[in-house]
Amino acid sequence: MEHSYKGILYPARLPTFHRLPAAAPVAHLVQWFWIPEWDIEPGRASRQHVIAYPGCNLVVETDGVVFAGPATRAGYRDLKGRGWAVGALLRPAAVPLFTENPESLQDIESVVHAPGLHAAVADAMSPGREHDGGIRRGRAVSAFTGWLAALAGPSLSEEALLANRMMDLLTMDATILRLEDAASVLAASPRTLQRVARKYVGLSPAALIRRRRLQDAAERARLDPSADLAAIAVELGYADHSHLTNDFRKYLGFTPSTYRRVVGEGG
Repeated sequence: MEHSYKGILYPARLPTFHRLPAAAPVAHLVQWFWIPEWDIEPGRASRQHVIAYPGCNLVVETDGVVFAGPATRAGYRDLKGRGWAVGALLRPAAVPLFTENPESLQDIESVVHAPGLHAAVADAMSPGREHDGGIRRGRAVSAFTGWLAALAGPSLSEEALLANRMMDLLTMDATILRLEDAASVLAASPRTLQRVARKYVGLSPAALIRRRRLQDAAERARLDPSADLAAIAVELGYADHSHLTNDFRKYLGFTPSTYRRVVGEGG
């Protein structure tokens, strides 16, 4: 089990949260599974702010299954009462299983008719089934894995594999600052990568790079309150501090210094 708060703006507000790796049968389809669980006293709510990872998610909730398209900005969700969700951060190769045009689903959730998936995951997550939370979550992910593997089949096209490699490179390699850099590494033309990104991600390669830098900047500002924001901007490839501030303000709605102050006050 892996705990990571990258992309989550205010970890102090987080309910119980677990991130589980994708098993081999779906490692080409799922980046990881994520499971929040919460039990909030009546009359209160917990607002979760996230710089979403630049991909699509398939999410099983207590009342159904939804496909969440790629997010273009920071978002939030208010959690109330008692509940859970079991989500899969999809790798690009899995996206065509659920939509032919992920661009049209930016910042949108659409209902997925998957009663078998919902029933299996809901049964696994039922507290009455197993008091050990780790066993419950493991069963839920196992059910999710089996359903998705059966839906996708055993093989991927070369284009789908390229889409996966592109996403890995743009979201994990801090040295990639331009589309041309990625094209050189992947031995593909910039135009090909732009087309693949539209079909399999729903965001442009430039947007993927920008999201990675914003997540990295937020994480560094939160974890090291003494770090110089101008130095962070330069390290992440921004021209200067003002460009980092402009990206924060445009996509998150506040400045890096404001974010750092709020986190320092307890989020």
